[in-house]
Amino acid sequence: MHRTKELPQRQAARLQNYDYGSCGAYFVTICTQSRKSILSAIVGEGSPLPQLSPYGKIADEWIKKLPDKYPKMSVDCYVIMPNHIHLLISVNQDDGRGNPSPTLNEVMGWLKYQMTKEINAAAGKSCEKIFQRSFFDHIIRNQADYLETYRYILENPLKWQLDELYSTN
Repeated sequence: MHRTKELPQRQAARLQNYDYGSCGAYFVTICTQSRKSILSAIVGEGSPLPQLSPYGKIADEWIKKLPDKYPKMSVDCYVIMPNHIHLLISVNQDDGRGNPSPTLNEVMGWLKYQMTKEINAAAGKSCEKIFQRSFFDHIIRNQADYLETYRYILENPLKWQLDELYSTN
């Protein structure tokens, strides 16, 4: 007799009934597929910093293009780690023209698509999956939360070997 194993239910990644296009700040983490360390290497003694790989340089260029594509958004701070990217993104005030802000899902979908397309082209591949399906987000609740997140992103390379996403692959 064959028994089917009960798989755990995947939890919704986003906060239910929250408008992810509303003004505010968001802490976002994007992980590489299988957490492969392809974006950078953490180098240096004392104050280590990410040294971007060619793929990490592609990611860096697309992150810098986000405000051009989405003028209501700003990337306040980010770091490209070996197998993940942390971003602190702000959705700014309405432009007065009635244009709705894009949702965080739309923005991250566009960013991951552009990075994946260019990384695959650079690698001579057509459709290799570069990033995990979704992303982690945290809605910034107040100024103290914002400052703590900002500091966490800046200090992430210093604590790389203690990071829950640390990997040597």
